[in-house]
Amino acid sequence: MVDAMQAGLRILVIEDNVVLRGNLGAMFAEQGISARFAADGRSGLQAALEDPPDVLVLDVGLPGLDGLRVCERLRAQADRHVPVLMLTARDALEDKLRGFRSGADDYLVKPFAGAELLARCLALSHRHRAGTSHALRIGTLCIDRRSGLVERDGTPLQLQQTARQLLLALAEAWPRTLTRSELVERIWGDTPPESDPLRTHLYTLRQALDRPFATPMLRTVHGVGFRLEADS
Repeated sequence: MVDAMQAGLRILVIEDNVVLRGNLGAMFAEQGISARFAADGRSGLQAALEDPPDVLVLDVGLPGLDGLRVCERLRAQADRHVPVLMLTARDALEDKLRGFRSGADDYLVKPFAGAELLARCLALSHRHRAGTSHALRIGTLCIDRRSGLVERDGTPLQLQQTARQLLLALAEAWPRTLTRSELVERIWGDTPPESDPLRTHLYTLRQALDRPFATPMLRTVHGVGFRLEADS
Protein backbone atom coordinates (compact mmCIF):
# COMPACT_ATOMS: atom_id res chain seq x y z
CA MET A 1 0.00 0.00 0.00
CA VAL A 2 1.38 3.39 -0.99
CA ASP A 3 1.67 5.95 1.80
CA ALA A 4 -0.40 9.09 1.25
CA MET A 5 2.71 11.25 1.70
CA GLN A 6 4.27 9.51 -1.31
CA ALA A 7 1.33 10.09 -3.64
CA GLY A 8 2.35 12.52 -6.35
CA LEU A 9 5.96 12.79 -5.16
CA ARG A 10 8.26 13.60 -8.08
CA ILE A 11 11.93 12.72 -7.79
CA LEU A 12 14.80 13.38 -10.17
CA VAL A 13 17.88 11.18 -9.76
CA ILE A 14 21.19 12.25 -11.31
CA GLU A 15 23.42 9.19 -11.04
CA ASP A 16 25.89 7.69 -13.52
CA ASN A 17 25.88 4.15 -12.09
CA VAL A 18 23.47 2.18 -14.27
CA VAL A 19 22.95 -0.57 -11.67
CA LEU A 20 22.08 1.92 -8.93
CA ARG A 21 19.72 3.76 -11.29
CA GLY A 22 17.95 0.49 -11.99
CA ASN A 23 17.65 -0.39 -8.32
CA LEU A 24 16.30 3.05 -7.42
CA GLY A 25 13.89 2.98 -10.33
CA ALA A 26 12.46 -0.36 -9.17
CA MET A 27 12.15 0.87 -5.58
CA PHE A 28 10.42 4.12 -6.52
CA ALA A 29 8.04 2.31 -8.87
CA GLU A 30 7.13 -0.15 -6.12
CA GLN A 31 6.35 2.76 -3.82
CA GLY A 32 4.20 4.54 -6.41
CA ILE A 33 6.67 7.41 -6.78
CA SER A 34 7.31 9.15 -10.10
CA ALA A 35 11.05 9.17 -10.81
CA ARG A 36 13.12 10.55 -13.68
CA PHE A 37 16.78 9.76 -14.24
CA ALA A 38 19.81 11.45 -15.77
CA ALA A 39 23.26 9.91 -16.16
CA ASP A 40 25.43 13.06 -16.22
CA GLY A 41 25.56 16.44 -14.57
CA ARG A 42 24.77 18.68 -17.54
CA SER A 43 21.64 16.86 -18.71
CA GLY A 44 20.53 16.41 -15.09
CA LEU A 45 20.86 20.12 -14.36
CA GLN A 46 18.88 20.96 -17.49
CA ALA A 47 16.12 18.55 -16.44
CA ALA A 48 16.00 20.04 -12.93
CA LEU A 49 15.72 23.58 -14.26
CA GLU A 50 13.14 22.82 -16.95
CA ASP A 51 10.86 20.76 -14.70
CA PRO A 52 11.87 21.17 -11.03
CA PRO A 53 11.26 17.97 -9.01
CA ASP A 54 9.99 17.76 -5.45
CA VAL A 55 13.36 16.25 -4.48
CA LEU A 56 16.64 15.96 -6.38
CA VAL A 57 18.82 12.94 -5.56
CA LEU A 58 22.26 14.02 -6.73
CA ASP A 59 25.45 11.98 -6.95
CA VAL A 60 28.68 13.87 -6.33
CA GLY A 61 30.92 11.94 -8.73
CA LEU A 62 29.28 12.69 -12.07
CA PRO A 63 30.86 12.92 -15.53
CA GLY A 64 30.98 16.28 -17.28
CA LEU A 65 29.72 18.41 -14.42
CA ASP A 66 30.13 17.04 -10.91
CA GLY A 67 27.37 17.08 -8.31
CA LEU A 68 28.79 20.02 -6.36
CA ARG A 69 28.75 22.23 -9.47
CA VAL A 70 25.28 20.99 -10.42
CA CYS A 71 24.00 22.00 -6.99
CA GLU A 72 25.67 25.40 -7.11
CA ARG A 73 24.23 26.17 -10.55
CA LEU A 74 20.80 24.92 -9.55
CA ARG A 75 20.76 27.28 -6.57
CA ALA A 76 21.86 30.19 -8.76
CA GLN A 77 19.48 29.58 -11.66
CA ALA A 78 16.31 27.90 -10.33
CA ASP A 79 13.24 30.04 -9.67
CA ARG A 80 12.40 28.00 -6.56
CA HIS A 81 14.17 25.99 -3.90
CA VAL A 82 14.58 22.36 -4.97
CA PRO A 83 15.48 20.11 -2.00
CA VAL A 84 18.73 18.26 -2.76
CA LEU A 85 19.80 14.95 -1.24
CA MET A 86 23.46 14.47 -2.13
CA LEU A 87 24.97 11.00 -2.56
CA THR A 88 28.65 10.23 -2.23
CA ALA A 89 31.01 7.38 -1.49
CA ARG A 90 33.10 9.71 0.68
CA ASP A 91 32.16 10.09 4.35
CA ALA A 92 34.86 12.49 5.59
CA LEU A 93 33.53 15.57 7.38
CA GLU A 94 35.18 17.90 4.87
CA ASP A 95 33.41 16.16 2.00
CA LYS A 96 30.06 16.60 3.74
CA LEU A 97 30.75 20.24 4.52
CA ARG A 98 31.70 20.87 0.91
CA GLY A 99 28.37 19.43 -0.14
CA PHE A 100 26.42 21.63 2.27
CA ARG A 101 28.35 24.70 1.12
CA SER A 102 27.32 23.96 -2.47
CA GLY A 103 23.67 24.10 -1.37
CA ALA A 104 22.73 20.50 -0.48
CA ASP A 105 19.93 20.02 2.06
CA ASP A 106 20.89 16.52 3.17
CA TYR A 107 23.69 14.02 2.67
CA LEU A 108 23.75 10.22 2.32
CA VAL A 109 26.89 8.09 2.11
CA LYS A 110 27.08 5.06 -0.17
CA PRO A 111 26.32 2.24 0.32
CA PHE A 112 22.91 3.06 1.80
CA ALA A 113 19.62 1.29 2.47
CA GLY A 114 16.85 2.11 0.03
CA ALA A 115 14.44 2.63 2.92
CA GLU A 116 16.67 5.35 4.38
CA LEU A 117 16.96 7.17 1.06
CA LEU A 118 13.19 7.04 0.67
CA ALA A 119 12.63 8.32 4.21
CA ARG A 120 15.01 11.23 3.63
CA CYS A 121 13.33 12.13 0.34
CA LEU A 122 9.93 12.17 2.03
CA ALA A 123 11.26 14.30 4.89
CA LEU A 124 12.80 16.83 2.48
CA SER A 125 9.64 17.02 0.40
CA HIS A 126 7.44 17.49 3.45
CA ARG A 127 9.74 20.12 4.93
CA HIS A 128 9.74 22.33 1.84
CA ARG A 129 6.28 21.67 0.43
CA ALA A 130 4.48 24.16 2.72
CA GLY A 131 6.69 27.07 1.75
CA THR A 132 6.46 29.43 -1.16
CA SER A 133 9.31 29.72 -3.63
CA HIS A 134 12.63 29.77 -1.81
CA ALA A 135 10.84 29.75 1.58
CA LEU A 136 11.81 27.34 4.33
CA ARG A 137 9.31 26.74 7.15
CA ILE A 138 9.85 25.07 10.51
CA GLY A 139 6.87 25.49 12.80
CA THR A 140 6.02 29.20 12.79
CA LEU A 141 9.51 30.12 11.54
CA CYS A 142 9.76 31.18 7.88
CA ILE A 143 13.04 31.97 6.12
CA ASP A 144 12.99 33.32 2.58
CA ARG A 145 16.36 32.40 1.10
CA ARG A 146 16.07 34.79 -1.83
CA SER A 147 14.96 37.96 -0.02
CA GLY A 148 16.71 37.22 3.27
CA LEU A 149 13.52 37.97 5.25
CA VAL A 150 12.96 35.96 8.43
CA GLU A 151 9.66 35.76 10.34
CA ARG A 152 8.46 33.87 13.37
CA ASP A 153 4.74 33.62 14.05
CA GLY A 154 4.23 36.44 11.54
CA THR A 155 6.69 38.76 13.32
CA PRO A 156 9.73 39.93 11.28
CA LEU A 157 13.04 39.16 12.98
CA GLN A 158 15.88 41.65 12.78
CA LEU A 159 19.04 39.58 12.43
CA GLN A 160 22.63 40.55 11.83
CA GLN A 161 24.24 38.85 8.84
CA THR A 162 26.17 36.20 10.77
CA ALA A 163 23.19 35.37 12.99
CA ARG A 164 21.06 34.98 9.86
CA GLN A 165 23.66 32.66 8.32
CA LEU A 166 23.70 30.55 11.48
CA LEU A 167 19.92 30.33 11.51
CA LEU A 168 19.81 29.32 7.85
CA ALA A 169 22.44 26.62 8.39
CA LEU A 170 20.49 25.20 11.32
CA ALA A 171 17.18 25.40 9.45
CA GLU A 172 18.55 23.66 6.37
CA ALA A 173 19.94 20.87 8.57
CA TRP A 174 16.73 20.54 10.64
CA PRO A 175 15.96 18.28 12.47
CA ARG A 176 19.61 17.23 12.53
CA THR A 177 22.04 18.61 15.13
CA LEU A 178 25.01 20.59 13.76
CA THR A 179 28.31 20.39 15.60
CA ARG A 180 30.25 23.51 16.51
CA SER A 181 32.88 22.64 13.90
CA GLU A 182 30.21 22.25 11.20
CA LEU A 183 28.72 25.65 12.02
CA VAL A 184 32.12 27.34 12.07
CA GLU A 185 33.01 25.77 8.72
CA ARG A 186 29.67 26.74 7.17
CA ILE A 187 30.03 30.39 8.22
CA TRP A 188 33.76 31.11 8.05
CA GLY A 189 35.23 28.31 5.93
CA ASP A 190 38.93 27.70 6.47
CA THR A 191 39.60 31.06 8.16
CA PRO A 192 37.51 31.27 11.36
CA PRO A 193 38.09 34.13 13.82
CA GLU A 194 40.25 33.52 16.85
CA SER A 195 38.91 32.39 20.26
CA ASP A 196 35.22 31.32 20.22
CA PRO A 197 33.63 32.67 17.02
CA LEU A 198 30.18 31.22 17.74
CA ARG A 199 29.48 32.41 21.27
CA THR A 200 28.49 36.02 20.57
CA HIS A 201 26.58 35.24 17.38
CA LEU A 202 24.58 32.41 18.97
CA TYR A 203 23.66 34.74 21.83
CA THR A 204 22.53 37.39 19.32
CA LEU A 205 20.50 34.78 17.43
CA ARG A 206 18.80 33.59 20.62
CA GLN A 207 17.88 37.15 21.56
CA ALA A 208 16.08 37.67 18.25
CA LEU A 209 14.69 34.17 17.66
CA ASP A 210 13.62 33.09 21.14
CA ARG A 211 13.50 35.91 23.67
CA PRO A 212 10.24 37.51 22.43
CA PHE A 213 8.44 34.14 22.28
CA ALA A 214 7.18 31.62 24.82
CA THR A 215 8.84 28.55 23.27
CA PRO A 216 12.58 28.50 22.48
CA MET A 217 13.56 27.02 19.12
CA LEU A 218 17.36 27.10 19.38
CA ARG A 219 18.49 24.18 21.50
CA THR A 220 21.94 23.27 22.80
CA VAL A 221 22.64 19.54 22.56
CA HIS A 222 25.32 19.19 25.24
CA GLY A 223 28.48 17.56 24.00
CA VAL A 224 27.23 17.58 20.40
CA GLY A 225 26.19 21.00 19.08
CA PHE A 226 23.02 22.92 18.27
CA ARG A 227 19.71 22.31 16.53
CA LEU A 228 16.31 23.88 15.94
CA GLU A 229 13.06 22.54 17.40
CA ALA A 230 9.74 23.30 15.76
CA ASP A 231 7.48 25.43 17.96
CA SER A 232 4.22 24.00 16.63
